[in-house]
Amino acid sequence: MITPRAAGHAARLAGDQLPAYVHDLADLADSARAVRAALPKRAELYYAAKANPAAEILRTLAPHVSGYETASGGELAHVREAVPGMPLAFGGPGKTEAELRLALRLGVERFHVESEQELRLLADLADERPGGAPADILLRVNLPAAEAETSGAALAMGGRPSPFGLDPRSVEACLPLLRGRRLRLRGIHAHLASGLGPEAQLAVAARVTDWARDLAGRHRIQVTEVDVGGGMAVDYARPGARFDWQAYGRGLRELTAKHPDFTLRVEPGRALTAYCGWYVTEVLDLKHTHGEAFAVLRGGTHHLRTPAAKGHDHPFTVLPVDDWARPWPRPAALGGPVTLSGQLCTPKDVFARRVPVARLRAGDRVAFAMAGAYAWNISHHDFLMHPPPTFHFLS
Repeated sequence: MITPRAAGHAARLAGDQLPAYVHDLADLADSARAVRAALPKRAELYYAAKANPAAEILRTLAPHVSGYETASGGELAHVREAVPGMPLAFGGPGKTEAELRLALRLGVERFHVESEQELRLLADLADERPGGAPADILLRVNLPAAEAETSGAALAMGGRPSPFGLDPRSVEACLPLLRGRRLRLRGIHAHLASGLGPEAQLAVAARVTDWARDLAGRHRIQVTEVDVGGGMAVDYARPGARFDWQAYGRGLRELTAKHPDFTLRVEPGRALTAYCGWYVTEVLDLKHTHGEAFAVLRGGTHHLRTPAAKGHDHPFTVLPVDDWARPWPRPAALGGPVTLSGQLCTPKDVFARRVPVARLRAGDRVAFAMAGAYAWNISHHDFLMHPPPTFHFLS
């Protein structure tokens, strides 16, 4: 569950460097290269920067991705600076006028338009720049989803009433608003759910592309791109399992053969970077209360919010530390279930509950796997004002 490179670095960290985020960039590059190779050449691979926007992560992915999907003005500016020259898409609901102006100024390659209001605002802002190129847009559609397509999804952003995207009738109502404006419709965007396996992902992609072709035929408009989003399944209960990119790639090849006029685009985030990062910390105390063992770790869910946010036991590896310099007996749990908690004054500060361990002692280190996405960047850093973790990127 931890690469030898990351484990060796974690073992060498000084105590005052803990907790630490350790990222294996070489492993990330290998994984991204394999994902790109599994996809058809005509499919574009964008990275959803929201998963982990660290500049080192963005630069490592640059040789293997077609571009980056961003969801705020802050992400836009950050990604443009970290990987200048790479194509950017700007998505997400509730874009402000200032953000749209920034996106136009930065030359964003694709706008994922979420509403009629947003389309009108972007059109007015684009018209203010008569000397500039038209803004290229994808209309985000919230298609109804069949139960088989989204069952088991970790999160549903579409397929039902939601604040994301336009319903199909609204997409059609937006088409006349494009006439005479400095906007260029490139195609359709859809991201209905996260946490789907290859079969469900392909079913959604097929329905979206069929709908886009039907839309283009009925309205006699040119549609050249279909963005089917991300949301590839990541299973924290099975850290050794990965999304089957080979199976997904075979399905996309069939889809591109059926729709040769479309460029298909996918936007994974978590599925690309989750596996390259570990949150490494140490056991401060190990105690038994009412017959149960509790390991209190340095740090907590204010650094790694993922297990609290998703309600799971986060996978981890114990990194034994044999030195014990204290004059009293070393607290330990041997061969039984242990709950791993943090330093916060709340019972919700738990990484994993009643997980069997062969041996866990005060002073041992623990490396929480799959911490390369939606980890530090979604956490409530300032709660209780503990010091932040250190960050390490291994190339």
